[in-house]
Parts: sequence; C-alpha cells; structure tokens
Amino acid sequence: MRILLPVTLAALVGLSAGIPAVSAMQAPMAAAPASPYSYADVADLATAAPMAIHARVASATVLKPERAPGVAAGHSRFYVEADVISLIRGNGPLAARIAYLVDLPNAANGKPVKLKKKQPLLLFARPVAGATAGSSSTGSVRLVAPDAQLPWDPATEARLRAILTELVKPGAPPAITGVDNGFHVPGSLPGEGETQLFFNTATGEPMSLTILTSPDGSRRWAAAFGEIVDGSAAVPARDTLAWYRLACGLPRQLPMSRLKGSGPAEQRKAASDYAIVLGALGDCTRTRKPPVG
Repeated sequence: MRILLPVTLAALVGLSAGIPAVSAMQAPMAAAPASPYSYADVADLATAAPMAIHARVASATVLKPERAPGVAAGHSRFYVEADVISLIRGNGPLAARIAYLVDLPNAANGKPVKLKKKQPLLLFARPVAGATAGSSSTGSVRLVAPDAQLPWDPATEARLRAILTELVKPGAPPAITGVDNGFHVPGSLPGEGETQLFFNTATGEPMSLTILTSPDGSRRWAAAFGEIVDGSAAVPARDTLAWYRLACGLPRQLPMSRLKGSGPAEQRKAASDYAIVLGALGDCTRTRKPPVG
C-alpha cells in the first residue's frame, strides 16, 4: 500500500526559495533520437549494396563541372577519401582508407556544402577490383547511387543492422518484380469471397496475397513469401523487411489483364481487395530517391 507523506514546512520553504524539492520518482529518461532517414531510405541502400561501411572523412575535394558530367542541377560532385572505422557488411579485406565520388545537394546559398574532416559517414558501395586512388594504401569503392553517403548516427546504424540481419535470414522476403496472375472466387454465402494474387520476385521464389471477405463484408488478408499460401498468416509489421517488400514493391494498380478467367464483376472485386491491402500497408515513405539498377 502506498503511503503519501505530508508536505513539511521545510519543503514549502525550500520551494518558496526556488530550491527544487526532491521527487520520489525519477523523471522519465528522454527517448533516444530517431534516425532522420525512413526505413525505406535505409532499406533501399542496404538491399542494393554489397558493402556497408562506417567511415570518417579524411579529405573532400569539389570537382569542377567539366570533371563531373551528369551531376543533377543544384548538386556538386566530390572526390572523397575516408578512413574506414568498420565494415558493417561485405567481404574483406578492405583498405584502411578508401576513395569514392559522391554527389551532394548544394547549400542554401548555392555553393557546395562543406564535408568536415573526421565527419562520420555511412557508405553503401561496391568494390572496384584492382583499383587504387592516389596511393597504394588507398582503395576505391563505387557508391551504389550518386548520393549513397549518409551522415552516420547511432540510430541509423542500428536501423541498418536490423535490416541486414533480416536480409541474411533463410527465406528472407525477396524484391517483388511484377504481377504474375490472380483470381477472385465468390463464396457460398452472399458477400463472401476470396481473392488470390501471385507475384514475380527477383529470386524466382513465389509470393502471394490472399484476401478473404466474410458475409458481413469484413476482410482479412495475408502475404506469403514461399510455396505455402496461408490465409491466416499475420500481416507484416511496419518497418520490417516483409513490410518494405510489399509497401514499396507492390504496383499501385492491379493490371486487370493478369486476372485471367475472371469476369468484370470478379475483376472489380479483386481490385477492391487489392486496394484494401495497399491501404493497410500505408505509404512507403522516402526522403530520397531509390537507387536505379
């Protein structure tokens, strides 16, 4: 049983004098800062890059426009040398210092931003076989996208490591590349029905969606990565690899031409069921464009 002690005269005097009274309960600790990058931002890069590197800027040189073809408007290209702190993903060995090119948006005044010496970074890259940059002790890497350099912070590295952990698990959800086929079948009771949609993936492994409609109109759905289609499977939680593959990989429109053997009414019901899935997944929020290729 909790006992509440009366406020003493000394405590009141202390408060009136501006001296904070000691609380019996500690104030809640402030939450750790969240990553400034969305799950999709980091997953786009993590799934495309065979190497993820925690590094620190050693030097950065802005290239003249004639030496930086294809740079987007309002951006500048840098030649960067960085000291490797750790190889988060990839097969070693890796030189202690690496060199690469990166395109960064200009500052508000239109001038190139400053990359400070010893600034910590996360790099998403591919190795350049046999290449060196300036000295025998400096290796070269190629970023998987012109801007595949992120400022390092603990939250972003933690998010990256969580994604990489899921990626290496057996049966990890693969990237969805398109709609294979699908159908809708009305149930035995009015309003009842089932939609099944099958998708192609980058690995060739099957992926499917099952949407069940009850006679009262309520719907439940499940995604299956693999041969087994389980209509009772749990909906993927947000900010997981399965959610990312669906929310960021499913086409926004269901191509009716893939619903072979279905009449117009069944096609409309399948499209309506598919829209329910997209709405439940929510937006694939990005602050940067995904890498191409």
